[in-house]
Amino acid sequence: MLPSMTDDRALPAWARQIIDELHASDRHAGDVARGLTVAELNWRASPATWSVGQCLQHLLQANAVYLPPIAAALDRRLESPVAAITPGWFGRWFIAAYIEPSSPKRRRGRAPRKIAPAAEVAADVLDRFLASNETARELVRRASRHDVNRVRFVNPFVPVIRFTVGTGLEIIWRHQRRHLQQADAIRAELPSRSDGSRATLP
Repeated sequence: MLPSMTDDRALPAWARQIIDELHASDRHAGDVARGLTVAELNWRASPATWSVGQCLQHLLQANAVYLPPIAAALDRRLESPVAAITPGWFGRWFIAAYIEPSSPKRRRGRAPRKIAPAAEVAADVLDRFLASNETARELVRRASRHDVNRVRFVNPFVPVIRFTVGTGLEIIWRHQRRHLQQADAIRAELPSRSDGSRATLP
């Protein structure tokens, strides 16, 4: 039986931190998207840039593609919890180069086709992102019972690369932080509304 949310304090520190980070992502996403019309969710400064809605859709699609192989890797594994996540050198390099928004080593890259957002997103994109993060938190609780530094999963983008489950979970929340910061910058550039006001939080 999976631990309930009220039992999270019994989880390893790394699992509690990731769950907290995912809750922070939920709050951040609500702050950046609530109060926007569908047109504002889909506004882009140029055809080469994303909208607020596209940032959220990209993240929920990333959850949809990344979480199932992590979950599958835990099937039929003996329980062997660990106290901390310790990514290997390649995992650390990948996070610094492609995921961590504040890293001086970060490289720019195009989103994989599997998680590239559509040209237009629907009004329910925030609700779907929040639901996908609840799935992510449930997976963290499940993973907390296993050695996430040894169990590896099939990378859905590059199958020959097999990150540990711990590295995969680190990638998920750090990737969210990066694109929610991007969404913040997009929202700050939204044009004024017809009454002269800017989009503000309710």
